Amino acid sequence: MSLQAMTYLVVGFTFAIYIGIAIWARASTTKDFYVAGGSIHPVANGMATAADWMSAASFISMAGLIAFMGYGGSVFLMGWTGGYVLLAMLLAPYLRKFGKFTVPEFIGERYYSNGARVVAVICLIVASVTYVIGQMKGIGVAFSRFLELSYELGLMIGMAIVFIYAVLGGMKGITYTQIAQYCVLILAYTIPAIFISLSLTGNPIPQLGLGSTMAGSEVFLLDRLDLVLRDLGFLEYTTNARISLTNMFAYTLSLMIGTAGLPHVIIRFFTVPKVRDARSSAGWALVFIAILYTTAPSVAAMARLNLINTIEPTPGEYMVYDERPNWIRSWEKTGLLAFEDKNGDGRIQYTADAETNEMTKVDRDIMVLANPEIAGLPNWIIALVAAGGLAAALSTAAGLLLAISSSISHDLLKGIFKPDITEKQELLASRVAMAGAIGLAGYLGFNPPDFAAGTVALAFGLAASSIFPALMLGIFYKKMNKEGAIAGMIAGISVTLLYVFQHKGIMFIQSTSFLGDMSPNWFLTIEPNAFGAVGAVVNFAVAFAVAKVTAPPPEHIQHLVENIRIPQGAGEAISH
Repeated sequence: MSLQAMTYLVVGFTFAIYIGIAIWARASTTKDFYVAGGSIHPVANGMATAADWMSAASFISMAGLIAFMGYGGSVFLMGWTGGYVLLAMLLAPYLRKFGKFTVPEFIGERYYSNGARVVAVICLIVASVTYVIGQMKGIGVAFSRFLELSYELGLMIGMAIVFIYAVLGGMKGITYTQIAQYCVLILAYTIPAIFISLSLTGNPIPQLGLGSTMAGSEVFLLDRLDLVLRDLGFLEYTTNARISLTNMFAYTLSLMIGTAGLPHVIIRFFTVPKVRDARSSAGWALVFIAILYTTAPSVAAMARLNLINTIEPTPGEYMVYDERPNWIRSWEKTGLLAFEDKNGDGRIQYTADAETNEMTKVDRDIMVLANPEIAGLPNWIIALVAAGGLAAALSTAAGLLLAISSSISHDLLKGIFKPDITEKQELLASRVAMAGAIGLAGYLGFNPPDFAAGTVALAFGLAASSIFPALMLGIFYKKMNKEGAIAGMIAGISVTLLYVFQHKGIMFIQSTSFLGDMSPNWFLTIEPNAFGAVGAVVNFAVAFAVAKVTAPPPEHIQHLVENIRIPQGAGEAISH
């Protein structure tokens, strides 16, 4: 069976499963729509959380970034994984105990202010919309390559699938769909990695293969990769830091606290019956996430080595362009891979020197998707990877869109503007808001704004600088008042956005320029995608300063905060 036919078969089968689940798990109440009825088993919720959290950025982009950034790419592994631990330890159980549907609802009630709730909604939408653009790109890239459709048509199909299971099922449909999507994406990620590790090192476990010797050689895989990169003029893979130590620290911190502040992940912990279940599901999610995240460094290194070995099969002897393999021809059609014969010799010269480098574009997003083709794996594995990439993008897009729509229907409409609407009217409003959010996401996928093109790191920075400090102070500092929280959120997200827009022309981590470039105007050498950590510091500082010169919160709010922190590992959560 041809690759295209196999891909249609595998992707079509997974889509049929998603649609079937949506019909089966249709939401009939607002509680079903927002938190899946609060009845999801911790193991199932852990799997759904893993799928919700591991977006196209984790499946498609992360290994590609590590492949080209080397050691510097560890900021993504440390930041995203560490952030999940922060979320599980410091936020999820307490927010679940509070017993509300959304993050803005917690902020509004904790800070006894509709103003705080509105500011939280705005911050949530800004961060979530920025994030969802990356998922739209992932959907378009996967469709355009493997189903040989245009980017635009692929994006429309992806929007239609999300519309069916998200609008019909809400959180209930999304949860069970995400469980299926996790199974698809984790198989799609690990199976090729096992085959490639076995081929290169003789070890079928990718995590061990990364530190093993090459098959039939005494040379370690990472030593071999460092050697070939040095020969081509690139920085060594194992020592290539991301600009500076300060920047790497800030980048890691921004991703960590941004992860802990992402509303679409936080609301997953509202779907379990008890506080104890929130802790348990957080632990299970970490186990499911670790399977992919411990595999990613192996996938990155092996993909980069295979790419170079394909273009330069013997040292100093580059591939003849007219004899290039089919995978290069296929990716060239997408525009994500480009060649220019600068010296007229008909060979593909690939070096770090921009003057002589003839691979003028190697989009980092293709590395995971193209890896099985580069390694010459069977068509069914390549088709599975396509389905996995789509599953990762669709699962996170659905979670983000639910967070956006619930903030509009529940926090703004029900919570502020029309508190007397019936449950049936609120459910209808939720579905309309979801449809509108999907339409907006699609529009931004077709016309991505330049400040957010190709990266989700900015979304984490926005969440880090606005939502995370408000949640932490709301749980652990009972004297934080509404004035301090509002001022902190506004100051944090504002300074982050101003810094990003000031440097928007040079901020892209997926830029075609080499990754050592740095603007002389960057604050302490910190790049815009990492500035969320500084925004968070500003948020905390402003919040504390304003709280000190304004009235403390009412006594009942302070007692509420103390009650949230009572270390109950079990028991029924406060009902909504």
